[in-house]
Amino acid sequence: MENKAQNTEKQLEKVKAFSEKVAKIKNELKKDVVGQAEIIDNVIIAIVAGGNVLLEGVPGVGKTRLVRSLGRVLSLPFSRIQFTPDLMPSDVTGANIVEKDENGRLNTSFRKGPIFANLVLADEINRATPKTQSAMLEVMQEHKVTVGNDVHKISEPFFVLATENPIEQDGTYPLPEAQMDRFVFKLIVNFPSDDELIDIVKMTQKTLAETAEAVINGEEILEMRELATEVLVADDVLAYAIKLVSGTHPELPSAAPSTKKYVKYGASPRAAQALMTCARVKALMDGRYNVSYDDISELAYPVLRHRIKVNFTAINDKLGVDDVISMIIKETKKA
Repeated sequence: MENKAQNTEKQLEKVKAFSEKVAKIKNELKKDVVGQAEIIDNVIIAIVAGGNVLLEGVPGVGKTRLVRSLGRVLSLPFSRIQFTPDLMPSDVTGANIVEKDENGRLNTSFRKGPIFANLVLADEINRATPKTQSAMLEVMQEHKVTVGNDVHKISEPFFVLATENPIEQDGTYPLPEAQMDRFVFKLIVNFPSDDELIDIVKMTQKTLAETAEAVINGEEILEMRELATEVLVADDVLAYAIKLVSGTHPELPSAAPSTKKYVKYGASPRAAQALMTCARVKALMDGRYNVSYDDISELAYPVLRHRIKVNFTAINDKLGVDDVISMIIKETKKA
């Protein structure tokens, strides 16, 4: 009994320390970002979980500012890649170059591209051609870059936070499904309220530069990630998460009624992995050492909204992806 009490006390201390670190990150981000509390929470969850994030929103809502500020707060090497139609894969990954040494002999060396950073901002990622977007597939999933016969590893922790504008589609290229699946979350950055807009104007009148300070480093993030793997998940909660993901496939017998009516194709197994990994982090952020049903339900939206495709019936009924996800959640709970 004594050992069990000691273990429980140690767990509580770890959870408290975890929550305190997250609170420090949030407090610093508030210096540069107005509102967007849910977006900030989910970005922190994804980063601790080790996942990439796709931020979608109209221009001027603070997507790029949030990522730049994160780089300062997390004290991580930061790079920005501005995606354009003429960007080449080697502009992202780097390339082998031939140089002369002091003796006049030719040597080949690898010059690293901007992807070799811990936190990478892929700005307007959907403006790059499919050829350049394909250069991101390996690094986003495996955290390495293959050039020729050589494999170059990216130092950990590594995250890609990408932005895209949902309105202006001229000159853009839809992201392939394989790349979309490599984002753990797709987050919708909404336009600020009037009060938030006033605060934004006041803040930017003083300075456009970020003022947040570093409160954590890469090693601490990896420690937080390791702690999250210890969070308990009951069999029933795991079964609910799996049922939720498999329920998005209209071709399966277990599909939810709304899925059969409104979904063209469902989420991949990565969705189930993302749900469980991120739910563990969310539980710690909320001061718990176990994952709840609500954790799974809340995270289902950012995890699934870019992984399922609604059909024409949903569009005809004026239903968005999030509307369909809500229906699937309700029907999965009742089943």
